[in-house]
Amino acid sequence: MQTGGDPALTGMIHIPGGAYLMGSDSHYPEEAPVHRVRVDPFWIDAIPVRNRDFRTFVEATGHVTFAEMAPKAEDYPGALPHMLRAGSLVFDPPTRPIDLGDWSQWWTFRFGANWRKPYGPGSSIRDLDDHPVVHIAFADAQAYAAWAGKELPSEAEWEFAARGGLDQAEFAWGDELAPDGRQMANVWLGEFPHENLSPRRYKRTTPVGEFPPNAYGLLDMIGNVWEWTTDWYASRHRQDETKACCIPANPRGPAQDTSYDPLQPATRIPRRVLKGGSHLCAPNYCRRYRPAARHAHPVDTSTSHIGFRCVFRGERNT
Repeated sequence: MQTGGDPALTGMIHIPGGAYLMGSDSHYPEEAPVHRVRVDPFWIDAIPVRNRDFRTFVEATGHVTFAEMAPKAEDYPGALPHMLRAGSLVFDPPTRPIDLGDWSQWWTFRFGANWRKPYGPGSSIRDLDDHPVVHIAFADAQAYAAWAGKELPSEAEWEFAARGGLDQAEFAWGDELAPDGRQMANVWLGEFPHENLSPRRYKRTTPVGEFPPNAYGLLDMIGNVWEWTTDWYASRHRQDETKACCIPANPRGPAQDTSYDPLQPATRIPRRVLKGGSHLCAPNYCRRYRPAARHAHPVDTSTSHIGFRCVFRGERNT
């Protein structure tokens, strides 16, 4: 596919747009129903934003990420005072099989963890320039995109790009997770969360480009890190339109009110859709290393496995 020649589009790939079948009826309920949508042509970053890219942004703007700011007590009624400190969620694997229904067994809110210190105090991003930036809350991704003269993708745009023209294929590269035994993305191998059989260099994030691109030339659309989209989360997709004339064009998702977690009615933190899965997605847990997969995530929460990439919807300068 065409790569941007305009300096503003350097490192971006042109996606032709078109109609496709979004979602899946074969996996998690929030991916259903399969429905036809149409997206206009757009440009998308060939790779997720890396540590080196985000550092340039921070040096130019002085941006302070959400994870680097102490939460305000008025924003989190009932929070324990000692927890109102800057930090972020870090994956901390247990050493034995545990209850997969309790994510607190492998996630730790670590004070001092942020994009510069991805595993907390004492860690750094030295030698990780080409790894995707992590510990990015939605507002951080949005701020970077605005600085770069871009935007964040909608869920429909992201999924269309990830599919690479393989409409309704299971994965971004076809229908086999590991064709001929080849690992196609940085995903968990073994029994999550205690047994990681991946080579050492794959046990957390990997440098972008470690795995093959999809048919559009996009790297790391699946695995490595989850990526933010602009859509508010809803527990299901809308039903398909029966008339071809009424296929939704450039859908932008539901209203914000749909995104609140019904299991936490006292917590009014809206949630956006994440796409792509991460290095923590495993066959026995979170099989979301597929273009159709989606995940709800609070806009105020950053983790060691969430990053982003940007899109550009304007015309290329000639």
